[in-house]
Formats: sequence, C-alpha cells, structure tokens
Amino acid sequence: MTLVSYSSERTAPAPGLAPLVAPNAAALLRANASDPETASCVAIRFGERSWTHGEFYAESCKLARLFDKRLPKDGPRHVAVLLDNTPDYLFAFGGAALIGAAVVGLNHTRRDEHLLVDIAHTDCSLLLVEPKHLALIETVRDSLPPTIVTHRFEDDPSGCELTPLLTDGTDPGHEPSLDDIWALIFTSGTSAAPKAVICTQRRLLVTGKRMAMLLDINAGDCGYICMPLFHSNAIQVGWAPSLVAGCAVGLARKFSASGWLPDIRRYGATYFNYTGKPLAYLNATPEKSDDAINTLRVAFGNEGSPNVVDSFARRFGVEVLDAYGATEGGIAVNRRAGDPPGALGIPPESVIVVSDDGVALPRAKFDENGRLLNPTQCVGEIVNTAGSGPFEGYYGNTEATSATTRNGWYWSGDLGYTDEAGFLYFAGRNADWIRVDGENFPAAPIEEALRSGPGVVLCAVYGVPDDQAGDQVMAGLVLAEGVDFDAIAFTAWLDSISSIGPKWRPRYLRIMKEPPTTGTNKIVKRALTHDKIRSDRCGSDAIYVRGRDDSSYRNFTMADEAALHDSFVVNQRDRFWEL
Repeated sequence: MTLVSYSSERTAPAPGLAPLVAPNAAALLRANASDPETASCVAIRFGERSWTHGEFYAESCKLARLFDKRLPKDGPRHVAVLLDNTPDYLFAFGGAALIGAAVVGLNHTRRDEHLLVDIAHTDCSLLLVEPKHLALIETVRDSLPPTIVTHRFEDDPSGCELTPLLTDGTDPGHEPSLDDIWALIFTSGTSAAPKAVICTQRRLLVTGKRMAMLLDINAGDCGYICMPLFHSNAIQVGWAPSLVAGCAVGLARKFSASGWLPDIRRYGATYFNYTGKPLAYLNATPEKSDDAINTLRVAFGNEGSPNVVDSFARRFGVEVLDAYGATEGGIAVNRRAGDPPGALGIPPESVIVVSDDGVALPRAKFDENGRLLNPTQCVGEIVNTAGSGPFEGYYGNTEATSATTRNGWYWSGDLGYTDEAGFLYFAGRNADWIRVDGENFPAAPIEEALRSGPGVVLCAVYGVPDDQAGDQVMAGLVLAEGVDFDAIAFTAWLDSISSIGPKWRPRYLRIMKEPPTTGTNKIVKRALTHDKIRSDRCGSDAIYVRGRDDSSYRNFTMADEAALHDSFVVNQRDRFWEL
C-alpha cells in the first residue's frame, strides 16, 4: 500500500523531506553512544534484559567487525537475517550501519526455494539465522551462503555459533555514505522476479526523523515492536524513530494478543506500530476495567477499519493514527477530522486515479444508500504525477522500478476512487499482490502450486477484501472435464504442500465453470476480484470456505454470506463488499 492518512491534525514533512540528523547512520550510533544524555539511556528492552545506547553501539561494533571480515571487500555487502524480533536483529542493523553494509530481512512465512531466491536475488554473502527457523531452509542448505546460527536469545544459548566470533568490539572506523544501502525490504516476490525496496542510510534516517516528528517521540519514549522486523512498518515506524530520538524500543518475538498489554506495561511503552489485524485481535480479548491504565499514548499503523480503530482507541485510551503506508513511500494523503468515514482525505492535486493507460477516471457515483454505482468506470490505480518521492528503486529489478516510475509518475499498484467532493478512497490492490494480516505476498507461487492440485486444469489466485482489514486469499479453479471437487481430498493435498504456508492457503475456493478470459485465454482477475464470494455475481459456481480453525473446506452457504456481509457493515467496510 502507498497512501498515508492520519486521523488527527498532526503534521510532519512530506515523505523524504524531513531534516537529516547526522552525516550518516554510523555517526548517529556513535553520537548516541558518546552523548552523556543518551549513552546511558535504554535503547533496547527484551524480556527482563535491556541495553543502553552505549551498549547497543558496543554490540554493533562486534557485529561490524564480524561482517567486515566475512563480507566481500568489493561488490554488494549484504547480510541475510532470518530471525524473530530479537536484539540480534537490531545489532545486525547497527553493525551494518558502521561499515556501510545492508541487512536483508527474510520473511519467515516463506521457505526453501523461495527463500533461496530471495537470498540470491539480493546478493547476500552471509546468513544469520536462529535454530527455530533452520527447518525453513533445510532443503536448500547446500546452496546457501555461509551461515551462522545464533542461540544467544534461546532458552539454551549453549552451542551458539555467533558468540565465539564476537571477540573484537572496537569500531572499524568506516565512514559510510548516506547513499549506502542499509536495508533491502521485500514488499513481494515470485520465484522469477522478487522485489526488494532499496533503503539507503539517508532514506531510513530521514524516515525515522519524520516519524519521530509525527509521533512526537523524544528521549523519554519507548516504542513497542511486535510486528516482524523484516517488514517496513517495524523498521521505519517502530525502530528508526527510536534511533533518531535516542529513546528505547521493547521487542516481542512476535505479536501476541494476550501478551500485548502486559508487555506495554512492563516496557513502559508510549508508542506502538502495527499493520493488518492486531487492533481487531486486541479488541477481541476479554475486556477489563483497567485496560486504559497503561503508558501508551499513540499507535501508528494501517488497515484498521474505522469501527476497530475507534473501539481500540476508547478501550485502551490511545490516539490511533491509522495510515496507508508503503515501503516505497511514493504518496501521502492526510486525513483530517470530519472527513467522511473510510476516506483517506483530499489528496494533493498531483495524486489522481487513472486507467491502465494513465487517463484520469471519472468521479464515483453512489445511490441513496451510499452504494457505489460505477466501480468499473471510476476505480483505477492511484498515482502521483509529481514523482516518486523517497522511493529509491527495487534492487536488481530495473523492469519493476521502471514500471513503478513510468512517465515520471509514481504508480502505487493500489486501486482507489474519488468522490464528487474530491475525497480519495482506497479500493483494494492490484490482484497480483495479496495482503493478509499485514503481510504482502504474490499470487504467482500459490498459483504455481495449485496447478498441480487433484483435477485442476486452470487456476487464478487473487485477494478479496477481509471484513476487518486487508485481504483473504481466494482461488478460482477450473477442473478437468468429468471431475467433481472433493473438498476433503483437496484439503489433504493442500496441507501436504510445504511451499505454501498457512497464510498463503486460500480462505475461499471458487469452482469455475466458465471463467472470465481475455482473447488470449488468460483469466481476468479483476473480474474475479469484483465477484468476490457473492452469490449474485458468481452465478452457479460453487464456493467453498475454510476458516482459521477448520480442518477442511466446506460449502460457503447463503447463511455464511449473510453473516459475512453483516460483519462488513459492522466494521464499516461495506463499501468493499459493493466494489
């Protein structure tokens, strides 16, 4: 996603325009460690342990020395990291900063050959991994770069391969350039064309400063990071502002609805970053009379429905800035108090909605019940005709970079429409990319796997709106003539496919009799996305559903459809139902 909207009157410079706080990231780490006002202040909290900015710098120096020895002197100096949210992840960022190297965060919802492609595509010469994720790379270990297994934050740290290598804690003394790549953050990727957004030291320092200004973060604050550190939200919204402000972050290995509030209180967290459904999951926990007695004052994230955001803000006494943000950062649209429900705000004149060939589309029209009447005419891609802002390109993928910046514009890949008053609305995303629980992934690898499913001749995988936030995966299947769909057998086969993780498994299946196709017999995904799981659009095609806790697919009934529609209405996302 690419749009940024805010639920209050907070202001900050446009993306990419915040002032620099240091000559480079290495200088910032050194300054934080030498300034008496920040050196003794906590930088990282993890469970009952903590590290000051001085200690963070010392640990970063150890990693920097190791990286300096193990990475090539010439060419890309990239370290792949396959860890949960542990201090080693941030120490790796610190070490990379000191020598002008880059951290490549690997998505641990991917595995085997998909991770191998990500590592190879980003030219990584070293891999840092923890024991719990070794199974993800088991079948490709022989093809990986040199690998170091860290046990430092396991229950049993004995046998750690990393600890004996951290013998030299002196600063290597490099002076990196602001243009050195500091992170490569995947937004999506397929086995043929992974996409990793380039984030230089300049980009992350400027973004960190912008977010610190927007959230009013200073040295006395503490962030709480439970979103995965391979995601841009955790790095750019959670950690980077703390580095710029000289404050702390508390780490959780992963998000836990039951552990969230205890962690907020234990760490004394004052700001929190999220993406996807965490607010909905937190609202679903048993409510207690003292929920609002906590240190948190602001939360920043995306994809929270208005109803969920309002309920969360009231219950926990927190200001929520629900945003539509992206790793690329090419568009910003501020939401103001009093804007229509669901609107992202009135965009700058340069931000418009266009057809595939760049022609501005007409305004949306609604009936007396607020239902969108002309989605096929008014819904198109959201672009910024003024340029790409802080976006620095996709690493090793000039074709994707050119497509995103063609005509000198920034093409978001997101769909939207504008109403007669000029308010912009988000209408989903390009059907080739799907976002579930705050994580982006491509449809292509899922399609590739499903094509070998029992009786499957053709398939199309696409995202359909979730009733609370983001998408759910849906697959349209065309079966061989004379083959009847066997839900139990198909489920057993799908669960046996190790390359498809739980989030990639389709929530819905549509058994298509006559799929919409182009003149070249390609399935038209936009038509399927429009049909969703609605019986009035899918005709006689059978729809199956598999809930989070269901052991098998089952028929999606009219009662299921009615209940789902009611949930869209309750969560104020019924416009997505109508698109």
